[in-house]
Amino acid sequence: MVLVIGHRGARNLWPENSLDGFVRTRDLGVDGVEFDVHLARDGEMVVIHDPSLERTTEGAGAVADRTGRELARTPLREGGGAGVPGLAAVLDIFAGSSIELHIEIKTDALGRPYEGLERRLLTLIDRLRLQERVILTSFVPEILETVRRLSPRQRVLASLDRRSAEIMGGLPAALDRFAAIGDCLVAVEKGLLMDSYALCLHRLGGVRLGAWVTNDADEISIWLARPIRQITTDRPDIALAQRKEAHPAA
Repeated sequence: MVLVIGHRGARNLWPENSLDGFVRTRDLGVDGVEFDVHLARDGEMVVIHDPSLERTTEGAGAVADRTGRELARTPLREGGGAGVPGLAAVLDIFAGSSIELHIEIKTDALGRPYEGLERRLLTLIDRLRLQERVILTSFVPEILETVRRLSPRQRVLASLDRRSAEIMGGLPAALDRFAAIGDCLVAVEKGLLMDSYALCLHRLGGVRLGAWVTNDADEISIWLARPIRQITTDRPDIALAQRKEAHPAA
């Protein structure tokens, strides 16, 4: 069966990358949850998608210019007063579960990798013994290559859309770059994947291929019926209901 991954803590159901959203996403029964990590000014790893605060919080400015404590006091939009969560608090929510943790390693406001973020993540993963459950993801091949250099057994996933594929010289070149990492999963934006499905399936095989972000019922049903590993969705409730209907005994 195709795995259902809740995107940014199911952001179309509740505030994205919020602790309350992660609790609710966990309780839906998803196979995995995807969220994003930046590095605060004091070195704390924090969970927020954008490198700046304006879109998802009541604050302004770069995430990297704030300390973890300052970000925790920066209210999320429609978040009931809750602030930007630290990574440790998010991981606590999923402690003791079997849910896959798809942690996207973000870049700063200038598109630069955060110095030392990969090592910090790997150290925490090792300390919490989460190697079997964590998949570290990124659009940036150099970041995934750094992860593999530091921890050869760490599972990784590359995200691809049209823009990132073009930056890498086109889709075939991008697939070759990620294939060279070895056992690298690849999640392709749904429109690009629809246009290049045969190529991606041939290059990767279904066990390494995912689709994102599939959100309405019709497109979810299309990808649940394909021989791929996973879909990443803002509406995991719809995906889980459709999958249960198709596989009632599972």
